[in-house]
Amino acid sequence: MSRRYDCSDPLERTKGIADAVSAVRRGELVVLPTDTVYGIGADAFTPSAVTALLDAKGRGRDMPSPVLVGSVRAAQALVDDLGTYGQDLIDEFWPGALTIVCRANTTLAWDLGDTKGTVAIRMPLHQLALELLKETGPMAVSSANRSGAAPSRTAEEAEAQLGDSVSVYLDGGPSGDEMPSSIVDLTGAVPRLLRAGAIPEERLREVCGVLLSDEDDPAPAAPPADDQKDATKAADSSQGGRSPLTEADTKTFASSEGTDSDKDTPPADR
Repeated sequence: MSRRYDCSDPLERTKGIADAVSAVRRGELVVLPTDTVYGIGADAFTPSAVTALLDAKGRGRDMPSPVLVGSVRAAQALVDDLGTYGQDLIDEFWPGALTIVCRANTTLAWDLGDTKGTVAIRMPLHQLALELLKETGPMAVSSANRSGAAPSRTAEEAEAQLGDSVSVYLDGGPSGDEMPSSIVDLTGAVPRLLRAGAIPEERLREVCGVLLSDEDDPAPAAPPADDQKDATKAADSSQGGRSPLTEADTKTFASSEGTDSDKDTPPADR
């Protein structure tokens, strides 16, 4: 049986956070408000809990969940390298609506899905979410909706979609911004914008100096079949600033951070 707490009441808020922390530690699911939409979360280091999260949403391992953290230090422990601009972006935009994709720390024992050795991380600008995250540690969090359905802006909407698959609902009132977070890939030599969102591209460029996007990748004419392999090698060697993530990977990150549409332009979500 799910439990919902009205976090506008101080006593309920305290009880709700305590219950949510216990639920996460038991490998159960919780719903929490963020600065964008409501999210469904699980302990990032409990594979069965992450699997339960994906099942609750009706999605597969090919769309792994991003990770929300309660501090910059927690994020730094999860990644192998922030790259040249990662710390500058964090200093400027965290907590807030910026998700960064980095190479994951290879020593971590977790299984978020088919991540290709990367992790998408964000520190939300929402006090209740931060309070919970500082108690639980990093959580795998995706938008609190069934795959293909509209994202939830209230705890009631989340409960209507997810029901008893979630143990604890933290009701923080209407939540979020209609714009999703901006997603920047830091796994290549040059930062790449995977999804335009709440942070204007111009602001990101002010910090990074240079920011690649899909517009920087005009599709070349297909080479003859016999030359395909050599052409691929040449393209790989000539695009030193390009992200090692494939086009399919970038679309996965654009959707796994909250959106569930199969369209090229994801709807507003996390």
